[in-house]
Amino acid sequence: MLLPLAIALLSASDLSQDLQARRSRLMSELGPQSLLILRGAPERIYSNDIEYEYRQNSDFYYLTGLEQPGCTLVLMPGNTARREILFVPEKNSAFEHRNGRRITAGEATTLTGIATVYLTGDFEPFLETILSGDAYRKDRRDARPADFDVFLKAVRAGEAKLAVVLDQPSRVTAPVNPALEFANALRDRFPGVSVRNATPLVHALRQVKTPLERKLLTESVEISVKAHLAGMRAAKPGAHEYTVKAAIEQVYRDSGAIGWGYPSITGSGPNATILHYGGSNRRMDSGDLMLVDAAANHRYYTGDITRTYPVNGRFSERQKDLYRLVLEAQTEAMKLAKPGALPRDLHNKTVDVIKEGLLRLGLITDANGDQYRAWYTHGSVHYLGIDVHDVGDPAVPLAPGHAFVIEPGIYIREDGLEALPKTAENLEMITKVKAAFEKYRGLGVRVEDSFLLTEDGLQRLSAKVPRTVEEIEAFLK
Repeated sequence: MLLPLAIALLSASDLSQDLQARRSRLMSELGPQSLLILRGAPERIYSNDIEYEYRQNSDFYYLTGLEQPGCTLVLMPGNTARREILFVPEKNSAFEHRNGRRITAGEATTLTGIATVYLTGDFEPFLETILSGDAYRKDRRDARPADFDVFLKAVRAGEAKLAVVLDQPSRVTAPVNPALEFANALRDRFPGVSVRNATPLVHALRQVKTPLERKLLTESVEISVKAHLAGMRAAKPGAHEYTVKAAIEQVYRDSGAIGWGYPSITGSGPNATILHYGGSNRRMDSGDLMLVDAAANHRYYTGDITRTYPVNGRFSERQKDLYRLVLEAQTEAMKLAKPGALPRDLHNKTVDVIKEGLLRLGLITDANGDQYRAWYTHGSVHYLGIDVHDVGDPAVPLAPGHAFVIEPGIYIREDGLEALPKTAENLEMITKVKAAFEKYRGLGVRVEDSFLLTEDGLQRLSAKVPRTVEEIEAFLK
């Protein structure tokens, strides 16, 4: 019993040190006249009085490692001593009897490395005092007033910055972000303070994985690899898609993962042409392809793996045509995944390969234009990390510490030709590709792996999942 405890304590210590380093880097970017406020995610209602399973805000987790609701982080880079302050909910026996145990201040310090921990009820008086230009002291043992001098002088001079981390709005007319609404209300009330968006600073840090993050992501992908292998074993003619999904997600829990990192996609036959298929009720038939896009959430880190394989264990010739083309596109893009390359360079390579292949197969008539978009309908590179579609600036060249996927795909949807705009060019194309379309109609293929760029080169973290036609058929035999 002692060994697992020692491992847990060592892991907590490693995490605490890594969290402190992340916050330190952020404070260096914020500057001494800033005060950052970052609140954890709220709990959300699923139905009536039933809540969704709680999932912490990714930025908050990145800086604190805390999964508990109701917490707030404050960073004051200009303070001489207490530069990091955490607010946690008060212990409450009746609440904990109904909902589970709350973390204590001491436990929060051990986990996060933040020495100053107040209760959530202290947050408002703390904030009002500080933004009014006065030092905050909870009791005699608290910080000396001079600890806050740099920020307080900035408030009095009208130069203080209130930094917040914002979710990016999907459109101009979207509702105002709650964090921005909160910050603007404080700015209006306290004239010595202006609002600063700290999102680019936090997301730039998250884009480059620390050694500990690389370890956690690698562990997460290893769990997902085992899950994919279990799903492949469960896929058989006559079984249902949900059988494959259940086999995959059981491995997550058996391996100690939190659960899925995103809803599992298990689409057979024509369902393989639906990018985010959410059903899983179809019965698989011999001759179907099964497309599985799934990965675990392990300690808040998520990989991303997609495999497409024949339910009966053998690819048909037409299935091989599409599969090998998609695989070639991924392989060629992998060769470009080096420091200095841009994500769009990798995607453009997949496009070039798929264009030529679709022309060869008779599914397009012109490899110089955009006809390929009828069958290749998405980007192929995104970052990985705490979010499966993790944050990061695609204009920043790839560098050691970047984690990402390469996921080309071809989808010959049943209504693929009907959905094309009826332009003269498209009508001519439809006539010429009709025979090839009928040959490949209903097939969907995607191949996706999780990659980590290191100082020693590119690592394919999901390499143990069979990938080539020969590897897949040998595994399914």
